Amino acid sequence: MGNKAFDYTALTIAIIGAVNWGLVGFFNFNLVSFLFGSMTWISRIVYALVGICGLYLITFYGRSEVTSERE
Repeated sequence: MGNKAFDYTALTIAIIGAVNWGLVGFFNFNLVSFLFGSMTWISRIVYALVGICGLYLITFYGRSEVTSERE
């Protein structure tokens, strides 16, 4: 059960990162830099968390196959 909460947290952080990249691509507006400053230690932590969550979410591919076999 605890792993499910971690999954949703990682997914939420990755979605926030994806929205930020969408804003950068469409409007040249970096929300993280706007909120926390350009490459401050807080913004670097935010970027690092998004990257770690993205890497963690790669494991969803392996787990989705296992889940579909059980059903």
